Parts: sequence; structure tokens; C-alpha cells
Amino acid sequence: MNDKFLKPYNPKETEERIYKLWEESGFFNPDNLPSGRKKTYTIALPPPNITGSLHMGHALNATIQDILIRQKRMQGYKALWIPGTDHAGIATQNVVEKKLKKEGQTRHDLGREEFVKKVWEWKEEYGSKILDQLKKIGCSCDWSRTRFTLDKKYSEAVNTAFKHYQDKGWIYQGERVINWCPRCQTSLSDLEIEHHEVPGKLWYIKYPLLDGNGHIVVATTRPETMLGDAAVAVNPKDQRYQKLIGQKVILPIVEREIPIIADRAVDQEFGTGAVKVTPAHDLIDAEIAERHQLPNYKIIDVYGKTTSESGRDFEGLKTVEARERVVQKLTEQGLIDKVEDYQLSLAVCYRCDRPVEPQISKQWFVKMSKLAKMAEKAVRKGKFKFNPNRWEKVYFDWLAGIKDWCISRQLWWGHKIPIEGETDVLDTWFSSALWPFAILGWPEKTDDLKNYFPTQTLSTARDILHLWVTRMVFSSLEFMGEEPFNNVIIHPTILNKEGRRMSKSLGTGIDPLDLIEKYGADATRFGLVYQMMGSQDVKFTEEEIMAGKKFMNKLWNITRYVLTKAGSVKISEPVNIKDQASREIINKLNKLVVKTTKEIDQFQFGQALHEIYDFCWHELADKYIEYSKDLDNEEIKHTLSYILITILKILHPFIPFITEEIWQNLEIRQEQLIIQNWPERK
Repeated sequence: MNDKFLKPYNPKETEERIYKLWEESGFFNPDNLPSGRKKTYTIALPPPNITGSLHMGHALNATIQDILIRQKRMQGYKALWIPGTDHAGIATQNVVEKKLKKEGQTRHDLGREEFVKKVWEWKEEYGSKILDQLKKIGCSCDWSRTRFTLDKKYSEAVNTAFKHYQDKGWIYQGERVINWCPRCQTSLSDLEIEHHEVPGKLWYIKYPLLDGNGHIVVATTRPETMLGDAAVAVNPKDQRYQKLIGQKVILPIVEREIPIIADRAVDQEFGTGAVKVTPAHDLIDAEIAERHQLPNYKIIDVYGKTTSESGRDFEGLKTVEARERVVQKLTEQGLIDKVEDYQLSLAVCYRCDRPVEPQISKQWFVKMSKLAKMAEKAVRKGKFKFNPNRWEKVYFDWLAGIKDWCISRQLWWGHKIPIEGETDVLDTWFSSALWPFAILGWPEKTDDLKNYFPTQTLSTARDILHLWVTRMVFSSLEFMGEEPFNNVIIHPTILNKEGRRMSKSLGTGIDPLDLIEKYGADATRFGLVYQMMGSQDVKFTEEEIMAGKKFMNKLWNITRYVLTKAGSVKISEPVNIKDQASREIINKLNKLVVKTTKEIDQFQFGQALHEIYDFCWHELADKYIEYSKDLDNEEIKHTLSYILITILKILHPFIPFITEEIWQNLEIRQEQLIIQNWPERK
């Protein structure tokens, strides 16, 4: 027996060395795998931001993908897992601006060209940090094919896509209400907005009826925006206001005549059921205005200050100041009916934490009607599936209400819109929507594109289902004529043990690198997957990681026992076994192989790991090994060695480091475990 097994298992001593062994072998690259492989299996890593560092969601998602790619590699596929990073326009620009601020500079001091150079310098120094961290958890990506959404070839793909949409008449420039950050001075996507629960007020304001017969009370959390009101709206089913629909009111302070309209978007349960409509500064109000052909009054500018349209007494104020002055004026006029405490969901920019100011802005848009129908049809026809399938309804609901896509951003870092004189850049999601095929060389007809597209499986978080997954679907259908993947796994969200989202800034986050340092990568992978039992969220506990570490030690000790008992291991399956206990455990092992294979194929990773864990700990260690201690014959030895070889293979996708380390020290003169044949049983 190798003396290594006389010592306890040490992940710190093992994992870096084993990863280096894999990298030097070249087997992460399918071109270097043993010849004769014809079937391909491709996964495209969801590209993390170059500003990012590994968090628990990344760790779980990376482990899921690695399980799939390692198993397929062992099943004889030319398995390709393509890594890369996203330039992350606003996030990256923001982090570099913060760095400049510490040096006493702004991007405007440098100018656009010099600032972009600074960002590239930052990217070269820090941009691959998260990819290096993914290696720590054992990701077997083909690093030779690493892509970046702002590299030269990728930029060609982005420009090609833009021109294609433009030639079809699907890209246009127009004025619409968009999310705007006064601090970052750019439009924002929905993903670039966070909602904070904050205490606020709900003001009930009297809007006098034009005919002098009383008033209608409107409830609002933002009285300052009433200066831009174009109507009062009620729900058409609300019996309280049926007689008022079609009448007019006098807008307080401004003294503008505005109509009372009926619209289905109004929530009867909010406030009084009557709401103010400010088309230039609210996304829902803008939709109501479009349906009722209402005018726009832009009363807040790009810097978050009131404009001349707000009136002489209010022009040039910050929104908070304008709110105070409006409330004061309404109070003086006796038009405040009442004020209540109210918990607000405040929309803020996810980078600078400044409140977002929705407003009308001239931007570039992509028409979505036909693209949305393509994306819907693909799932309806079963061209690809969501796992769990409950996400289909979420997908369809979003597509049913989809709006034209605002693709322009007022940033300096990103893909410049390929139109002469245009200084805006494209939304980060416009470029990442091309990811599954652009990383394979599109628009060129490369060998990689021919051999590895479409990809097979996408694993991602639910947060970006619409912003990224859906857009990849219609982009692929439009440019490649087929779906970008066969299956989409929406993995659980990792919450803390109290059920809250993890946040490093709030002190509720857990750094997976700390867990790896403490327990090892295999134990961390084990603990994450072991808790993945079909629920939408996982309340993470470190106890499962500790259980993973104990299991690594158990596996190590099982190996030591087998080698002590058998002297060496035999890969072949035992035949003509007369011993009843040996026949029974081999039968259970063969059933385990079938079940594990099926469960991985069905993306039931937690269930598969539970099955293997229970077999190893109870059927093998507690029962068969105890039974074998008093016996000494070839049947027992052969059975033990066969079981060890088989469980190493089916455990390898889950806990690759320790299984490879054991394999390398079995003295069986076989190549690395990473390319051994997956056991097959029927």
C-alpha cells in the first residue's frame, strides 16, 4: 500500500497540485482528449463581470456545470466548457471612477480616450481574478478558449448584430421613459436597479373637480412629481369612481386642467384607488399615457433637479427640496387630506446607490415583437426546456408583456454604437446576448462554431432569466437559426441560514474562498450540492460543508482499508461470486450507477449525491467493510477493489480533487481519472 494513505487526507497539500496535473495534461481542451470521440457536449460559462469575485452563487453554479462537463468527458464526449468574462459597462466604469476619485481625479479630467485606457489597464490587472478563483473550486474549463465580451473578435460580432437589426428596421432611436441614474448619468437596465425597503410617507391630496362639485383624493409617495401630472386615473372596475370618469380636475399648484381616466393598470387597493399620472417620470404612467394619448411634462432633469416646466417657484430644486416645498404649498391651500407612514420600495442604482429618476430620454431601441414571438415559439415547441419547468410560465409571462429594448447607455466603457457621431455605448446585455455563438467565432464560420454549437446546457440564476437567457434565445434564433442550448437549469439561490439574501456589504455574506481555505474545495462543493434538493432557495449552513469534510476523510479511510485488505485494486467486475453479501452489494452498486447516471442527466444533483453518500457510508463502510474484516479471500478482495474503483468514478464529478488524488496513488497504471470511462449498467 502507498504510504500516502497512512496519513490523514490534506486538501491544502492536494488540490493545487492536482489542478496543475489536470492543466498540464491538456484534457480540459477537447482537442487533446483520446481519439475516437465523435459526440460533442458544450457548456458556455455565464460570463462573470470583470469587477466580480467569487460568491456562493458562482460557487454553486460552477460546481453544477463542472459536474456535467466531467461526467460527459468520462462518458466519451468531446466535452467543452468555454469560460470568459463580461466587460460589465457600468460596473467596471464605476469601479475605475472610484479608484480615480481616491487619486483626486475624475474621468472628465482625463477625457474619454485616456479614461478608457485606464479601464483597460485595470482590466488587465484585475479582470481575470474571478476566473482564477473558479480554478480554486476545480472548474475544468478550457482556459485556452477564454473569451472577453470586449475583445476585438467579439466586438466584430456585436457590430455585425447591430447592423443586421438596423438593416431589418428593428433598431430605431426614439424618446421613451427609461430608468435614469443622475449620478452615473446613464440609462439603466432593470438588472442595474436595486430596491431598498425604506420608511416613507403616503400623501393623500385633494384634486378639486373642475365643475366645483367637490374633489377626488389622490394618494402618492412622490408629491413633487404632481407638477408634471397629465391625468388622474382609476380602475375601470372601481365602482366608487364610475360617475367621475371623463370629468376634469384642476391640478393643484399648477392649476392645469387634467382629465379623470379609467385604466386597467390602476391598483384599486393602493391608497384611495385614484392615482396621479406623470407620464414623463414613471414607466407605468408612460404606458397609461400612451394608451390615452396624454401629454408629457418633463419636470426633473438628468441631474435630478426640477426643470422650468415645474414652475417658477420650483425650478432648480433637488427632488427632496421640491417635495418639501410642494407639501408646504398644498398644506397652505388646505389640500392635504391626510398623511400616513408607508414602507417604500425605493429604486436605486445598483452601483452608486443613488435613487433612480425615471424620465423621458432619447435612446436607441430594438423592436421586440417578432423576436419575442420567436423566443416563445421555441419553448412551446419543446426546442429547449427549463429545469425546473415551473420557470416556463415566468418566461412566457415576461414575453407576453415585453417592451422594446433600450440598448443605449451613456457610458464611456463598452461597445460604441456603430453609428457615426454617436457617443453612446451599447447595453452590456446586447453583447452578452450573443455569447453562446460569438465565443465560438461567429460571424465567421469557424470549426468551433460548426462542431460545438448549439451548446447543450445552460446553468444560471433566476435573476437574469429575462435579461440574459431570453435574449440569448432570440439572438441565437435570429443569427444561427436554432436555439442556443437544449436545457436551461435555473439553480437555487443561496440564502443565509435566516433565509435572507447574502450580502458581503451587510455582513451577511459568506466567501466560498474562505470555506475552501478552511475545508477544501471538495468539501465546499459537497456541502453546496448536498443541500440542492429541488427547492427554489437554499438556506445555507456550514454544517453541510463540515459533513463534506468528514466524508472526504471517510473516503480516504475506506481507500486505506481496501488497499490494506486487498493489497491492490482490480478494475474488472467480479464474476461467479458465491458470497451472498458480496453479490448483494455489487447488485446495489450497479443500481446506484444507473440511478446516479439518471439523476445527473435529469439535473437532480443533490439527490444523486445523497444516494452515493448513503451507499458509501452505510452500505459499504457500516455493513460490507465490517462484514469483510473477519474474512480473507479473493472474492472479498476483488469486490472491495471493484467497489472502490466504481465509487471513485461516480464521485469524481462531485468531488474531483480527492478522487483524482486517490486514483493517482492506486498504482493501477491507468491514465488520469478525469478521462476514465464512466461506469455503465442497465
